[in-house]
Amino acid sequence: MIGGMKQPPALPLWSIVAPIAGWLLLAGTGLGLPGFYNVLIAAGLLASVLAAVHHAEVVAHRVGEPYGTLVLAVAITVIEVALIVSLMLAGGPSTAALARDTVFAAVMIILNGMMGLCLLVGGSRHREQTFGLYGVSASLATLAAIVVLTLVLPNYTTSGAGPTYSPSQLGFIATVSLVLYGTFVLVQTVRHRDYFCRPAPTTTKKCTRHRPATRRQC
Repeated sequence: MIGGMKQPPALPLWSIVAPIAGWLLLAGTGLGLPGFYNVLIAAGLLASVLAAVHHAEVVAHRVGEPYGTLVLAVAITVIEVALIVSLMLAGGPSTAALARDTVFAAVMIILNGMMGLCLLVGGSRHREQTFGLYGVSASLATLAAIVVLTLVLPNYTTSGAGPTYSPSQLGFIATVSLVLYGTFVLVQTVRHRDYFCRPAPTTTKKCTRHRPATRRQC
């Protein structure tokens, strides 16, 4: 402790070593090493992604809500987009639908898997949980609108073969999605930021026993 203030905890060593090891493994791909080297590259990629998420989480805790959520969202989005683009570039034309399938899978995993797991584990540990109704409603409304525009609506367009947009339609949908997300960020950080902050703890009234009565009343 210096000057009455606590020093922030140091970052774990693995979160610093993992990105360096990942860069070294990536640089070694040009040496023509045997096939087992791909396993090391995959392990290095996984460790680097976990380290990046850990650093983003540390920054998010320092920033606080609601901006910390934006930091995590930007970090996850950059990582996911980088992985998808790299796979599409390596796979060629056969991976044209990879981005759409990956986004659909991410939405399903988050809304069903992660949310269900959080409710199950949180309920078993805390018995009763609280959440901000207005913040959840705004988040789900924005997510539902963007998902319908990007994943559902292309199935009903007739400008081209298959579930695809034409260039003009794609520009329009991209603009609308950007406006929707920008509005949500404005609501989250400026207009109604209290909807997305942790509510203050409430004190519950304790039951008191009145002398004339024979049972407890709250």
